[in-house]
Amino acid sequence: MNSQIISAKEIAKADPVFGQLSFDNHEQIVFCNDKDTGLKAIIGIHNTVLGPALGGTRMWNYANEWEALNDVLRLSRGMTFKSAITGLNLGGGKAVIIGDAKTQKTPELMRKFGEFVNSLGGKYITAEDVGMSTEDMDIVREVTPHVTGISESKGGSGNPSPVTAYGVFMGMKAAAKYKFGSDNLNGKAVFVQGIGNVGEALVGYLVKEGANVTITDLSEERMDQVSRSYGVSSYKGNDIFSQTMDIYAPCALGATINDDTINKIKAQVIAGAANNQLAEDRHGVLLQEKGIVYAPDFVINAGGIINVYAELEKYDKQEIMRRTENIYNTTLEILERAAANGVTPNVAAVNTAKERIAKRKSEQAN
Repeated sequence: MNSQIISAKEIAKADPVFGQLSFDNHEQIVFCNDKDTGLKAIIGIHNTVLGPALGGTRMWNYANEWEALNDVLRLSRGMTFKSAITGLNLGGGKAVIIGDAKTQKTPELMRKFGEFVNSLGGKYITAEDVGMSTEDMDIVREVTPHVTGISESKGGSGNPSPVTAYGVFMGMKAAAKYKFGSDNLNGKAVFVQGIGNVGEALVGYLVKEGANVTITDLSEERMDQVSRSYGVSSYKGNDIFSQTMDIYAPCALGATINDDTINKIKAQVIAGAANNQLAEDRHGVLLQEKGIVYAPDFVINAGGIINVYAELEKYDKQEIMRRTENIYNTTLEILERAAANGVTPNVAAVNTAKERIAKRKSEQAN
């Protein structure tokens, strides 16, 4: 009889959904598969106490399905807290499509994905995320009304990236105010990691303010293009965390604050657009011990969801920008609450969001 040694990693996967920390009491997880279009997608609906779950769809060439599931669970959970703390009547949800957005995305695949979204009857509303565009959302709109971030010409709010960047900029200024005593970023050394649509728009705001901006990205061609357009420096090395800077702005994928980077980081403030920047909650504690101010990602990157929420609530661009500008006040409040309660900013933000959800749940029960 052959014995089989099961690794700790395999044991952790023995309960691949309910047993995961990132599952965190998700209400529903939908696995979407279509052989004809090649669609393999996962929709995570974390919480709908405050309203329908709204969150973007990310298309990424994940290493495996396990990685995709963990990502959608973490992202979906984050959307619950983002909407709650921003004061929106929305729950948290997210979707991921497994594949290369540059070579495998087709109109047929997007329509099929839209059909799966439609089958949920409005419990989940989608939008764009990494690997997606406004045009993709327009295609999804052909088969379901449960989509936001469609083109302005079709009655939507358009590309949310500039609004997301503005919110991150306001959150960064608030964190600077808390750390340095002034929210003026003129002369501050800011490293922006990841210069996609949001990262580039953030660079624009920072340059206008007079910050000393350095950019880095996996694409050297993209770096050169943005560097020329905005007159900023490029970092083409592979150890950004050892560089001296005032503010680190992660705007690519998450978990860049981890065991490998935590002791290298020299920034005094971390404020960026990426979701789930802390690999684990304990990394927030380590940042605090190092005296680094962390502006929770789901607090300051809420501009995008504020923008698409306008499609549901029918408010105008002026109101979008007013609500997004208020991210400054929310960030300061969270940082001050964290200090007063002796917890990390991330914990303070999550607790604030949970309090709003619990209050609504209590009201519904009565």
